[in-house]
Amino acid sequence: MLSETKLPPLIVILGPTAAGKTALSISLAGCFNGEIISADSRLFYRGMDIGTAKPTADEMAFVRHHLIDVADPDDEWSLGRFKRAAGEVIEDIHQRAKVPFLVGGTGQFVRAITEGWIVPELTADERLREVLNRWADEIGAEGLYQRLQVVDPAAAENILPGNLRRSVRAFEVIFKTGVRFSALRRRGPVPYRVLQIGLNRPRPELDRRIGERVDQMIAAGFVEEVARLLEQGISPELSSMSAIGYRQIVEYLNGKCSLEEAVEEIKKITRKFYRRQMTWFKITDPEIHWFEMGETTLAEISVLIEGFLSP
Repeated sequence: MLSETKLPPLIVILGPTAAGKTALSISLAGCFNGEIISADSRLFYRGMDIGTAKPTADEMAFVRHHLIDVADPDDEWSLGRFKRAAGEVIEDIHQRAKVPFLVGGTGQFVRAITEGWIVPELTADERLREVLNRWADEIGAEGLYQRLQVVDPAAAENILPGNLRRSVRAFEVIFKTGVRFSALRRRGPVPYRVLQIGLNRPRPELDRRIGERVDQMIAAGFVEEVARLLEQGISPELSSMSAIGYRQIVEYLNGKCSLEEAVEEIKKITRKFYRRQMTWFKITDPEIHWFEMGETTLAEISVLIEGFLSP
């Protein structure tokens, strides 16, 4: 095996939602001959642009992005599928003598790469899934999630309670293998020399930015985007539609709440999501170089990267 100093580099930009990862990573990748691999599970899906705060066409033209718009909303991208695809992209970037920047806020996707998780890509068992879905119909999504908390609390910790598809998937793996979903993640050697850069902001500032972002999404046509997906036959029960905001807008479109109530709910859930993200990205983690946005500069982070790329 190559010594650590001879391993190819991988720069990771991580942190909570609304911290400013997109803009800064594009600037850094532009400075260091880099390309960006998205580690945000919401960005895989075509047609889900506004509600996921996808990089703009101009941003993606300035720096090449990967693993964005790679699936339709009714396609399922598992952690194992992401791990394999990201590995292939990173290898291709290295072969072209460029620097890969892994960017995102989906903790398990980032950790799968930086910690060398060995994630099985199990084929779907439609008959078993049908049985589990009937069970979920009987006890509800919350009931299924509560049972997962008992059977595999480590897996439940990384699944939103309303994400029925992921809860069903966890039970599907448990019943097929006889092993807890969380226990299947073994670790292998990491084939990269990794620099992790964490971006954060004071909580009140994050709360303000989240509120402003949601308002901007509504003004940009988020409601129309969700209506268009429903018209295309995309079910609100799909895993892709569990992304924060989509279910709430569906509730509004179905007349179950006002738009103002939906918007406030999106803001509230997004702010709670910050706490879940930070269980993955701990301020005390010695492997992460944390920077407080607004107090640091692009030049300061660039100095760190320059030293990393010239060991």
